[in-house]
Amino acid sequence: MRTAAPAGRIDDTSAIDARPGKQHSLWRHTGMDTQQMTDIVPPPETALVRHLDTRLSPDPSRTVLRPFSPSDAEAFADPDRPRARRVVERLLALGDDLLAREVDRLLVPLRERHRDLDHLLLDRFEEVARDLPIAHDANDGQRLLIGAYFSQEYAFESAALFNPSIVRHPDQGGVADGDLRFVLGLRGIGEGHTSSLTFRTGVWRADGSVAIDPPGRLAIGPRLRQETLPNGRMLAHLDYTGSRDISETVIYPFLPSQGRGVEDVRLVEFTDGEGRATYRGTFTAFSGSDVRQGLAQTSDFQTFELRGVEGDLYAGKGMALFPRMIGGRYAMLSRQDNESVWLVFSDDLYQWSGGEKLLSPEQPWEAVQMGNCGSPIEIEEGFLVLTHGVGGVRNYCLGAALLDRDDPSRVIGRLAEPLLEPTEERDGYVPNVVYTCGALARGRTLLLPFAVADSFTRFAEVSLDALIARMTPRGTKVGAGDRRA
Repeated sequence: MRTAAPAGRIDDTSAIDARPGKQHSLWRHTGMDTQQMTDIVPPPETALVRHLDTRLSPDPSRTVLRPFSPSDAEAFADPDRPRARRVVERLLALGDDLLAREVDRLLVPLRERHRDLDHLLLDRFEEVARDLPIAHDANDGQRLLIGAYFSQEYAFESAALFNPSIVRHPDQGGVADGDLRFVLGLRGIGEGHTSSLTFRTGVWRADGSVAIDPPGRLAIGPRLRQETLPNGRMLAHLDYTGSRDISETVIYPFLPSQGRGVEDVRLVEFTDGEGRATYRGTFTAFSGSDVRQGLAQTSDFQTFELRGVEGDLYAGKGMALFPRMIGGRYAMLSRQDNESVWLVFSDDLYQWSGGEKLLSPEQPWEAVQMGNCGSPIEIEEGFLVLTHGVGGVRNYCLGAALLDRDDPSRVIGRLAEPLLEPTEERDGYVPNVVYTCGALARGRTLLLPFAVADSFTRFAEVSLDALIARMTPRGTKVGAGDRRA
């Protein structure tokens, strides 16, 4: 990856006056209101980006059991005796000896790969039996077999593991002084280019290195309960209390609106007005033809609530929630025009309409489109927003902007050059792409996990002092002409 300076070297600071006690010239020369920038004194020699050796690659050995529902080709559909019924009839007709051999043949190897296998298969049988009364008289062996025939092993990250977001781990117990434990949310791609949400944990050490915990040997799907809300919308409750580690949790598509993917979660540790923190994440549900925005919420990464967003923004992409309310309202970044970053406020966490255009393409590397790269990060100077820009040959680069802490419609500064762009590592499933769905601040350093070529995940540290110093000052505020009611 090329950064604003060659990797492994101290940035060239000859263009700025970075002597101790000297204000950065970019902020000194402007007559704009730069109140939040006047005291910034970058260190004399600061590397902007430091690449780490840590790499996360897809692992085809990690599988989860998920429902499988055989169906007829449309021209051969038989409503009185559908394919699922025919499969059940064949299994119920097996003799005792053949049934026992088939149960052993299928279940013995599966028990090494999935915890509480019999329970999972019997749960799946109950789901099938609700629609096929013929199955109600099945004996124990037949129930297990029917559950197995209507399930599939799915390698949820066999093709790619990318587009990471990152938050502090809810349990910091036992962490050494100066270290920080974190949770990564990642997009895994498996068979049929279907996307799922998977997790890893790790430690960002005081010396700047990153250690990723080995993932759990097993992975589990949810116990799913759906609730219909008074407005007719659905709320999904996902229970992963059977998991022994966050990395065992997999959120795979379970609704038609998610048929081809639960994509690009942007996690944020959200703090309410009373100081209580929960983890929330916006995500894109892809049916195969349409996209919809959704919101996930958890306090422990064992139980989740998932609900679709309502309003104009439901069919957009790239929504990212601010880490707290602003002026008593929720705030969100979005990209509903598929070209620019918008700022939207709402009194209701799930109702999002209108908005103001906040950041639009300016530089060649973002001339096609731009968007946010995760939830804004609150630092001393304001809200730091990582952005992505699409330029020539569909190169995806990362950028950054700074928003006012009290009035995020006011843009304080913005990078003119990419923070990261594809160079040596550019080959993969989708070449010429670097991307992220979030970063984590500790003191004056940012831990930036990022995807390469829609294939795997790398990590870098970013100096916040150097990043702010590189920004071009703005002091601009969104005008009425950029608003949508």
